[in-house]
Amino acid sequence: MKIHTLAATVATGLALAMPVSAQNAAQTDAIESIAEEAFLYGLPMSMVYKIMYQYAIDEGGSQFKAPFNTIANIPKVYTPADTAIVTPNSDTPYSWLWMDLRAEPLVICVPEIEKDRYYSVMLTSLYTFNFGYIGSRATGNGAGCYAVAGPDWTGETPSGVAKVFTSETEFALATFRTQLFNPGDIENVKAIQAKYEAKPMSAFLGADAPAAAPAIDWPAVDNTTEKTNVLPNLAFLLQFAPPIGPAEVEIPLRKKFASIGIESGKSFPSVILTDADKAAMAAAKAPAEEAIKTKLETLGKTVKGWTFVTSGIGDRAVYNGDWAQRAAVAIGGILANDPKEAAYAITRKDANDDALDGASNRYTMTFSKGDLPPVNAFWSVTMYDGKTQLLIENPINRYLINSPMLPDLKTNDDGSLTLYVQKDEPTDPVAKANWLPAPDGPIYMVLRLYWPKDAALDGAWTPPGLIPTK
Repeated sequence: MKIHTLAATVATGLALAMPVSAQNAAQTDAIESIAEEAFLYGLPMSMVYKIMYQYAIDEGGSQFKAPFNTIANIPKVYTPADTAIVTPNSDTPYSWLWMDLRAEPLVICVPEIEKDRYYSVMLTSLYTFNFGYIGSRATGNGAGCYAVAGPDWTGETPSGVAKVFTSETEFALATFRTQLFNPGDIENVKAIQAKYEAKPMSAFLGADAPAAAPAIDWPAVDNTTEKTNVLPNLAFLLQFAPPIGPAEVEIPLRKKFASIGIESGKSFPSVILTDADKAAMAAAKAPAEEAIKTKLETLGKTVKGWTFVTSGIGDRAVYNGDWAQRAAVAIGGILANDPKEAAYAITRKDANDDALDGASNRYTMTFSKGDLPPVNAFWSVTMYDGKTQLLIENPINRYLINSPMLPDLKTNDDGSLTLYVQKDEPTDPVAKANWLPAPDGPIYMVLRLYWPKDAALDGAWTPPGLIPTK
């Protein structure tokens, strides 16, 4: 087999009459430009692959949950010991279902759940597109069965299945979130989780199973290599993301990626790289990271230090080829919900636009009377370490304050509610009751509105800023 050099591959697209020095400069620019796009495109896929690897493949790892096509119920909320996902939600115990859809669809069945309890099942492809929802908002709290099919499945919706959702990739994730009202409610959540079911479609129908899909030699990935090995990971993952159906629009993009050695299922690079080629590709990382930073700063509406995200997260149509946007969402909080399911406000700054720092400041956050976050389900404010975006250890094991806690919180004389954000435990009884422990250093906070009302989505309501109190 003939192996081309990267330089020769790129040069074929340049004018033959162009001076050699200009050709070299244009060639370098072309390589860097394609590599930058590939990094932006591939970073979220590499990040979600890390989660899949740790949760469903690496059976000896500390984060392993369950093998493919098996629901892993986690009958507790997330704590600082959970490190696979940045900015984890700690209000709703999770159930995880990594799906291998190569051989046949998988059928997910959910029980009837009391009408006051929120739950959702978010379906996410390896592209990190959210391609469907089951749950309180999307399908109601009644019992039902739903199928998830791979990109090349063409069957009919079988009897007993309410809907078939199609993933654009051969592996996909179902993320179950089941609301926990308070610590004493955990047994009720466990009972619900025990009724979640997942079966191959053949088993659901009582039919013969198709031939098993071939085994895969999975490359290892961890919290470091998910970002340093983006291009090799992308080349590996593309074999499970065929450019068919809605993804057919990516055929020209895949050809560009192949021109710099990123080819579906082939070892990266699939072309010979010179030192100059490698330098050009390495140089692409800085502008890609800058593009992500810019997107993060403009991800939503900025108000009183918060970035309130009420759009720009979802399926292929929502991202519409804006790979920097998709990468920014992954960095900001991978596996984020669509805004209609959960709107997010994120911040590293106080109301004065200064960096939040628990080492040198204390803060208050006050909701006026009658002006709590407008939701159909519930809201929460969660604290993270500003460096890692992970939950932080604290003496009372409190990682968030949410609306189910309102009966235990103390309101002010005027009916407003003040949260106290600081690293040291307050001595004042009101402040102690409403204390959200902060790290001894940079702070990152997320306000989540589950099943938000229109007032949140259209901007009529905005979150209050954090006021430094020293």
